[in-house]
Amino acid sequence: MTRLLIIGGSDAGISAALRAHELDPQTEVSVLLADEYPNYSICGLPFYLSGETPDHRQLAHRTAFDGIEILTNHRAVSVHPAAKTVDVVRGANGSVKTLRYDHLVIATGAVPVRPQGLPGLDLPGVYLLHTMGDGFAVHSRLMGGETRSAIIIGAGYIGVEMADALRHRGIDVTLVSHTDPVFPSVDPSFGRLIGEELSRHGVRVVVGCTVERIEAADNRRGLTVSGSGGFTASADLVLVATGARPDTTLAAAAGIALGPSGAIRVTQRMETTLPGIWAAGDCAETWHRILQRPAYLPLGTTAHKQGRVAGENAVGGERLFAGSVGTQTVKVFELAIARTGLREAEARTADFDPVTIETETWDHKAYYPGAQKLRVRVTGDRRTGRLLGAQILGPWRSEVSKRIDVFATALFHGMGVEDLNDLDLSYTPPFGSPWDAVQMGAQAWTSVMKNEVASCSPPIDPQILGRSTP
Repeated sequence: MTRLLIIGGSDAGISAALRAHELDPQTEVSVLLADEYPNYSICGLPFYLSGETPDHRQLAHRTAFDGIEILTNHRAVSVHPAAKTVDVVRGANGSVKTLRYDHLVIATGAVPVRPQGLPGLDLPGVYLLHTMGDGFAVHSRLMGGETRSAIIIGAGYIGVEMADALRHRGIDVTLVSHTDPVFPSVDPSFGRLIGEELSRHGVRVVVGCTVERIEAADNRRGLTVSGSGGFTASADLVLVATGARPDTTLAAAAGIALGPSGAIRVTQRMETTLPGIWAAGDCAETWHRILQRPAYLPLGTTAHKQGRVAGENAVGGERLFAGSVGTQTVKVFELAIARTGLREAEARTADFDPVTIETETWDHKAYYPGAQKLRVRVTGDRRTGRLLGAQILGPWRSEVSKRIDVFATALFHGMGVEDLNDLDLSYTPPFGSPWDAVQMGAQAWTSVMKNEVASCSPPIDPQILGRSTP
């Protein structure tokens, strides 16, 4: 019987297994897990730690799958492509077992970035947050009753979500950001608003600070963090959330090529450089649909799609991964922030001629109770009018995430900014306006561009301004 072996049992690995079994139930599908938590949503850890999702088992809607063998506590330690075998360390006793395969999918995900040369990372009370084990360790510390304060190093997605989570528990939080303002995934104007929201909810926000040392506090109970500009603070717990990198140790040792980002190089079929081996998820490159080249975009949505493609092709399919435009969203206290596509600086680096216009508009008809303002930033190409990216910030109940999905769909299909106005979007006063906030953002962009037409060099053809080209 043909055997498909999958290393990794999170988003990409489980998606690959499900698709392979769906298309070819005769193939023997086995999934190797280093821990005992298949299909758990790591993205849900902040909500487990906040207490909003009190039972960690709720983070996995199912952990057993008909026709798929889930091998928990099986850690792959080496791949032998010529022999088509994988060496596995099993359980706490560390016994080694060799498993054969006909086809292999590597879905090893990512690992946290440990700031190089930062003293004190291994002190008791200092935590990373990337696995269920990490989450349980932090949860145990929080439930001990002696954690009243925390310092979070890093102000990206995990950093701001954990600031929210810990404040939800009533813990004093200091958030230390290397960048100024926080959250560099969006433009600085939005970053400043996120910083204000954090401060409004009692988070002490320190920006433009490089952490230089973590050490035991003088009282021998807590920890002291010091950094550039004379920064120093003490707390009961330190969380290091400085990003993630692809986990490619296994693949690289097997002779599989890596791309410039350090992720596993793959084709759009999710094939690696070795025949019969596929890769998917946060360990692999992503085809960027706008840039038309590989990039590194570690996103749960992308991992699911890539895993599905890898699983299909591993059992004889010919499916291509269509690509990602980098759509992301996050909730920070009462705000939702979302982005898709390219920011202006990213677009300029890619040789576009980008212009970004920000507008403010209502989330639904102002006469209906509860209307609130959304900020919409649209980035388009000055020469062609092509939509390049968008960002939205507003109250988290204002459908920010679904509205960014409209922009993401337009980007996926290569639409122009003006083309957004042709979309037939739903309307009723409690939920929107005849011109949705997405379209108001597009109209603000095209209005500014039309005012530049006469003086622009080279001139823009008004007939194609903001519309996709055939």
